Amino acid sequence: MTVLTRTRQLVLACAVLAVAVPATAQQKAAPKKGAPTPPPAPVKKVDLPTPPANFEYASEGRRDPFVNLVNRGDDGTTTKTAGAAVRAEGVPGLITSEISVKGIMQARGAFVAMVSGPDRKVYTVRAGDKLADGVIRAVTSNAVVILQEVHDPLSLEKQREVRKFLRGGEEVKK
Repeated sequence: MTVLTRTRQLVLACAVLAVAVPATAQQKAAPKKGAPTPPPAPVKKVDLPTPPANFEYASEGRRDPFVNLVNRGDDGTTTKTAGAAVRAEGVPGLITSEISVKGIMQARGAFVAMVSGPDRKVYTVRAGDKLADGVIRAVTSNAVVILQEVHDPLSLEKQREVRKFLRGGEEVKK
């Protein structure tokens, strides 16, 4: 036998032992079936400090980090009277996301759109009509263009253009 063949056999034997030894150790450490399992180690309870009784957060111009920011902005769709939120009646009470275009007609050389609100009533709108969160910018032969006011305090844009199509769908341009 050559030295090179003997070295290969030795390396192969070491590799087999390196794999076999941890496998047998794991089998010995595994508990037997039906044997009682030891209880888990008790978790040490940490007493957290309590704030003083007269503690108050001083914002000093910063926002409170513990207040949820989701759904905090005023969407401008309601007027509050005596604690209750009341929407305006008709077209001024509609929100851009709630309306869908049902039809577009041409009257006296200008396009007029028939839109449906959440109450399933159909309203007639023209360019310049105000909604609860925007203004109808234009009515074309296949869409209603709305300039929507954005009331999101985290948004850099204060207005966006929304196109509601006659055949369904919408397109938002920022």
